[in-house]
Amino acid sequence: MKIVVLGAGQVGTTIVEALQSDHEITVVDLDAKRLQALSYRHDVHTVAGNGATRRILLEAGIDRASLMIACTSRDEINLVAAFLVKKISEAQTIVRTTNPEYIEAWQERDIEVDFMVSSELETAYAVSQTIGVPAAKQTDVFADGQVQIVEFDVPREGSADDLTGIPLTEAAEKAAGRVRGGGYDQVVGLPLKRATIPADSKVASIIRGERTLVPRGDESIMPGDRIVVIGSPDAAKEWGRIMARGTQRVDDVVIFGAGGTGLAIARVLLEQGIRVRLIEYDEERAREVADELPGARVYAATGVDPDFLERERIGHASAAVFAMRADSKNLYAAMLAKVHGIGFTIGIVHDDISIEVFERAGIDVAVNPRSVTAEEIVRFAHDPRVRQLAMLEGDRFEILDITVRDSSKLVRRPFKELPMTGSLIGAIVRDGEVIFPHGDSQLEPGDRAIIFTESSRVPEVEKAL
Repeated sequence: MKIVVLGAGQVGTTIVEALQSDHEITVVDLDAKRLQALSYRHDVHTVAGNGATRRILLEAGIDRASLMIACTSRDEINLVAAFLVKKISEAQTIVRTTNPEYIEAWQERDIEVDFMVSSELETAYAVSQTIGVPAAKQTDVFADGQVQIVEFDVPREGSADDLTGIPLTEAAEKAAGRVRGGGYDQVVGLPLKRATIPADSKVASIIRGERTLVPRGDESIMPGDRIVVIGSPDAAKEWGRIMARGTQRVDDVVIFGAGGTGLAIARVLLEQGIRVRLIEYDEERAREVADELPGARVYAATGVDPDFLERERIGHASAAVFAMRADSKNLYAAMLAKVHGIGFTIGIVHDDISIEVFERAGIDVAVNPRSVTAEEIVRFAHDPRVRQLAMLEGDRFEILDITVRDSSKLVRRPFKELPMTGSLIGAIVRDGEVIFPHGDSQLEPGDRAIIFTESSRVPEVEKAL
C-alpha cells in the first residue's frame, strides 16, 4: 500500500516505524532536517514543504496513494490537507486532532474525513483503563470490553512471591491435576489455574531484560520480570490486586493540570463514577474548568506547595494523574505527591526519553499521548480484517483483533496440533461471546482471534489467518 504521512514529529515517526517494512511510505514535513533524520533511519521517501497545498501533495504522490495520514501538531493543517486529498485523490484520510469539538463535528458528519483521532481522548481512555488495574504498566481492552491485555512488572518481593519461580507445568498440575500437551503450551501458552491465579487468563509473554520468553510449561515467572497477560476484565483486576499487594479499586483521583488532556481525563473518569479533583495553576483556566465540570472540585493552585497538599489531604487520594505541559513539572509534582502519601501515580509524558526517567524515578505508569494516538492510527494500514490493534514495548509486540478467513489453514484444527509460531491466541470472539481457549479449542471461519505476536510477524499472522 502507498501511504502519505503528513508530519514527521513523534506521531508521524511512530507510524513510520510501525508501517515502513510493509508499505511504500512518503513523509511530508516543513522541517527538512527532521525528514533527513527520518529517511536516514528508515526506507521512506520524503518531501519538504507545506502538506496543506495541492502542489506538495501531488509531489508526494497522493494521486497514487491508498491512504493519507495527517498527523502534524496543527489541527487546521491536518484538516485542510485532508479536504484537498478528497478533491484530488481516492485515498482514505485519517486526521489527528487535539480539539474535541472537531471530533464531535466529525461524528455528526459535518467534517468529511474517513477517520479522526483525538490525542486527548485516546490519552484519557488509556489513563482510565490503567486506573481500572492499578498495578498495570499498560492496558488495552478488546472485544467491546470483554477481553483485556495488561502488562505488569512482577514485584521483586512481596505479594507475587507465590507466583514466581514455579514452572508453569507444575502450576497447572497443582491446579488441574494434569499437564496439557506440549503443542498447546508452545502455540497458545499455558493457562495458569492455580488457586492464586485468576481464571480466564493467560500469560502471553515473559520479558526478562532484553530477552522475550515464550511462556512454555518449563518456564517460570521470576521477580523483576515484565509479563503480558490476556484475560477477562475480572481476571485482569485480580492480577492487578496480586501485583499491587492488595490495592483496592481507585475511586478518588487528583489530576494535576487542567489543560486539554487533563480536562479529557477528568470527563472520562467522572463518567465512570470516579471522584475527581483538578489542580490548575492558572486561576482563569481553573474557573473555566470549574464551570465546565460541575461534578469535579477544582483548585487554583500550583500543586507543588506542601502546605496546600497537606491542607487539602491530596495524599489521601487513591491515585494522581500528572497532565501538565512540561515533563519536568510532572515528574517533580509526582515525586512530591508520593512523599505526601499518593500510592499510585500516572505521568503524562511528551518525550520518549521521559518514559524511562519516570519509571526509574518510581512513577508507576507513564502515558505518551503521541504514542497512543499513533497506535490508534496504525491499524488502518493493516489488513482490513484487523478490527483493533495495540502496540507494546515500544512497538516490539502487537495485539491484533483479526477475523479468521474461511480459507485459513488453521481453522478446525485443535490448538495443540498447530505448529509453533511464537504467536499466541489469547482469546476468540464467536457470535459476540468470548472464549478463552485450551488445547482442544479450534478456530472457526468468521471467528475474531485476539493474538499476541512480535511486530515483525504481523504480516505472517495476517496471511495465516
